[in-house]
Amino acid sequence: MTIRWMWAFLDRPAAEFDDSARFWTTVTGTELSAPRGERDEFVTLLPDSGAATVKMQAIAGPARVHLDLDVDDVGAATERAQQLGATLAADYILTSRIGYAVLHSPAGMPFCFTPFRDSAGPLTPTVTGPAGDRSRLDQICLDIGASDYETEARFWTDLTEWSWRPSTLPEFARLSARPGLPIDLLLQRLGDDRPTSAHPDIACTDIEATATWHERLGAHRAELGKHWIVMTDPAGQPYCLTGRRPA
Repeated sequence: MTIRWMWAFLDRPAAEFDDSARFWTTVTGTELSAPRGERDEFVTLLPDSGAATVKMQAIAGPARVHLDLDVDDVGAATERAQQLGATLAADYILTSRIGYAVLHSPAGMPFCFTPFRDSAGPLTPTVTGPAGDRSRLDQICLDIGASDYETEARFWTDLTEWSWRPSTLPEFARLSARPGLPIDLLLQRLGDDRPTSAHPDIACTDIEATATWHERLGAHRAELGKHWIVMTDPAGQPYCLTGRRPA
């Protein structure tokens, strides 16, 4: 199985969706597509150039992040994921008409297999803030409970077949996407036990300047890390500004 494209999917409560969408389109240098879905709940964040990598969904439940993995054969990919330990979600859908599958990783991270429809393309430009800082959403961090880490890390490594790279910090490791895919996965071992969740990481040339800009747009600082700042978006959901240089 080859993952042909990966989408970062930001699921936000319907009541907070408009504010969240305005924030995320601004910080990613994109604009919203026309809404789609039975309740107009889905949008894609469209860049001026390059291939889109972020989508949003208005939902009834709490905010979260999930991944959409584009593959050539959704049925075969679903079967393989189950063999590796994934389970079908309660609202699992896989039909010849709709053609996608909703699953959870062994420790509860939601993700979907979706049919590849030539979504690939060149990397989008970096976003320039008011102070001249450049940034790019280029990574999704999977936050994994301590007791689930080994099983969950093995699952994502085997599922993606991407290159595993340890970090200088023992609680982190990176799965680097194959060439041509714009989003990597960072695996973080948490100090407590809870279902796996995810948050976006934005690489910045100047994390302080980018944080200040994001605050003006409605974000808040939550925590200062070693080489990053933990922020919350207008819906109160975490994301990180990191000192990695954007490509």
